[in-house]
Formats: sequence, structure tokens, C-alpha cells
Amino acid sequence: MPNILILGAGRVGSSVAEQLVHERYNVTVLDNDPSLLKPLADRLDLRTSLGLANNPKALIAAGIQDTDLLLAVTPYDEVNMVACKIAHDLFNVPTRLARIRDQDILEYAGLFTEAGFAINHVITPAQIVTNYLVSLIETPEALQVLEFASGLAKMIAVRVEAGAHMDGKDLATLAQYLEKIDCRVVSIYRKNKRVRPDGKVELQVGDEIFFLAASEHVNRVVSEFCSNDKPVKRIQICGGGNVGYRLAKQIETRYQVKVIENNRDRAHWLAEQLNDSLVLHGEATDEDLLENEQIDRCDLFLALTSDDEDNIMSSLLAKQMGARRVVSIINRSRYVDLLQGGKIDVALSPAQVTIGALLAHVRQGDIVAVHSLRRGEAEAIELIVHGTQDTSKVIGRRIEEIKLPQGADLAALVRGKKVIMAHHDTVIQSDDHVILFIDNKSHIRDVEKLFAVSVGFF
Repeated sequence: MPNILILGAGRVGSSVAEQLVHERYNVTVLDNDPSLLKPLADRLDLRTSLGLANNPKALIAAGIQDTDLLLAVTPYDEVNMVACKIAHDLFNVPTRLARIRDQDILEYAGLFTEAGFAINHVITPAQIVTNYLVSLIETPEALQVLEFASGLAKMIAVRVEAGAHMDGKDLATLAQYLEKIDCRVVSIYRKNKRVRPDGKVELQVGDEIFFLAASEHVNRVVSEFCSNDKPVKRIQICGGGNVGYRLAKQIETRYQVKVIENNRDRAHWLAEQLNDSLVLHGEATDEDLLENEQIDRCDLFLALTSDDEDNIMSSLLAKQMGARRVVSIINRSRYVDLLQGGKIDVALSPAQVTIGALLAHVRQGDIVAVHSLRRGEAEAIELIVHGTQDTSKVIGRRIEEIKLPQGADLAALVRGKKVIMAHHDTVIQSDDHVILFIDNKSHIRDVEKLFAVSVGFF
């Protein structure tokens, strides 16, 4: 069982710790703020340690000498970098991952080598969240958009809308509408309870559908579940912070973008940095400002400040005043569950979006991607199959011959550049990228063992 040391008990660190404890890893969390450690110790089966993440003695007290994986996710780039260097040079920790926020630091790859700060993997939460928001913009009716195989395949969550082709139809009808397009519905959630995606299931308005398809077919499939497939043109962003700025910069040449920022100095800076976006100084909860900026013509309103209450209130106001669709960043996970699917179309937890980048390095086997679904209840993973028929339990076998754990569904394969939807007679080959949907997190270890290379397996 790997020993994992997490440096930083903030939102990212605590979310990762909770996830790993539920998966029965040995977890220790180090932080210099006892008020962050106590709630974790009270509700989770893990060890906490008080101290500075870049102090060798504090790291020894936290058990770094027996650590297999170090996750340095404090809010401070320099602390995370120094901690990884100490872990490598003094304690020979095999795998070291650091959270880095500063874009300028990321431009110097030499800093992360063994001669530098000895960081194996770098994650940038703001960029991960930004990329995720871009995916939501490009598939505007989706609740979640998850990419696999370098973007060749996507798993999409959508809600069945009244008047859509699939409203009131059984699932088998989908193939008739799509003709030659192949996709795979991997799960249906009705009133927060999973319904097995049998062809006889009659879909209802409000059902949450998870399907997998080749990326070029995604929008076509979405249109069967959603009655409004009007493209997004006008976007308003509330909050010009790290995520808001990155997002505007990434999309401003393709959409009409307005950014509302309440800090005057920041607004001036944004106006200088952004070439094709309109930057407005003001509060996104100001009705007059929203009305003057024609919020009723806005296709997508994104509330991206660091304040949950401001994001919630501005999103609700924008929706009430006529914005077609609203997306809100919500840091408190309990708020996400309350708000998702109501007046706010998509409530997004940055920690849940970021956690997959961390979990991909924790899991056993050649894991390419891990995505958290339904606020952590389910998971989609992409792994590469290795070995031969003699050393693998899956290579050379039809899917119907593979005993997947209950709640696990092998949705598709990516072979080279080809996306292959999984059918009962599909045969798995070495080096296939396998995409699985797992609705019960307790079975993840069983999935990892099933696809692992077994020396001497017969």
C-alpha cells in the first residue's frame, strides 16, 4: 500500500486526501494551520502533522522517510518547489508532484528537472479549470465534458430536455436517430439514482445521461437529448482573476467576450492584456450594469470570482434577467450539490476538476486520465493495456469474457487514432487505450488489478 504525503490542507489538498482515504491509501497531511488539520482528522481515517512544508524536520515528523508519493499542493509555489527538492535530495522520495500557479515559472522547464527542483509532475489548477470551461463553452448544453486519448474521444453529461428527440423515447431509439454514428451511453441518473442503460429504458425529462463518442460526433449526439442547440456567441465573464483572465485570453478571438471586474487596478491591467475582450469595471450583481450590457442577449454567463456568494448571486441575477445559460464556480462542495441543475445550469467545483490530474499519478497501472463525475460519486478512467495473452487477463479476450467488477463499464477503446465503441465481441489488444466508467469508487482497485500485467499469469 503506497504511503502518500500531502503538503497543504487547503481545498485541493483536503479534497485529494478525502478521495484517497476512501480508496484505502495510507495518507498523511502536513500543514502549519491547525484549524485546517482538525476537521480532516475528525472525519477521515488519516494522519495529520503540524509544521511547515519546506522544513526538513517537519517533513521527517510527517513521515517523509517512508513516503512513496509526495503531493505538494500548498498555496505557495516556492514552498511546493523547495519541498520537492528536499524530498528528492534528502529523502529519495520516488515521485514528487507540485502545484504551480505562476505562469512565468512554468515557462522555464529546466526548473523542474533533477538538477533544478526535482519535480516529476506539475499541475496548474487555474489552467486545468480554464481548459475545462473551454470544453463547456464548445459543448454549451453539457453538464460535464471529459476528454480522453488526447481529445479523440469525449464523455459528455447532458440532461434530457422537454421536446428533444429522445424525450419519452426508449434508449434503443437513439441508434435510429444517429444512423451511422456510434456512441455509448454508459449511465443514466434519475433523481440522483443510477439507472442501468438498458435499451428498453424510457428516458424522461431531467434524466442525466452520460455518453461516450468520438469528439467529432459529440455535438450531433447532444442534439438528440437537448431541444436548444443554438451556438454560443456572446459570453460574459464575472471576475478577471487568474481563471477569468486565462479564459478570456483563450477564447476572445472566437467569441464576443465581456469581462466584469470589481477591482479598478485589475480592470485596467486586464484591458491592457486582452486584445479583443471588452473589460468593464463594476459589480456583476449590479442590475443596471447587467441591463446596460444586454445580459438578456448573453448566451453564456460565467461567474468565476473567488467568492462563492458573489458567484451564486451574480449567476442567479443573470439568469433571472435573461442570460440563456449560467456557469458558476463554487468552492464549497455542499453548495455544488444544492445548486447544480437549478437556476444555475452548471455549478463547478475547482477542486473536483483538478483532482483527476492528481489521481492519475496515484493509481496503479498505466493510467492516462482520471475524471471525477457527479461531484466525486463516480469516475471515468483511461488506461493503456500492456502485456500479452500470457501476462494479461484482458488481452486477446472479448469484452463479454472479461469479468468486470459490478458498476464498472468498459465504454470504448482507442486504437491508434481510431475510437472504437465497446461491444460484447470487441477484442482488446496490447497498447489499446481503454476508457471505463465506474459508478462505485470502492471497485477501482479491482479494476486496476484486472488490467495489470501479471508475471506468470495463465
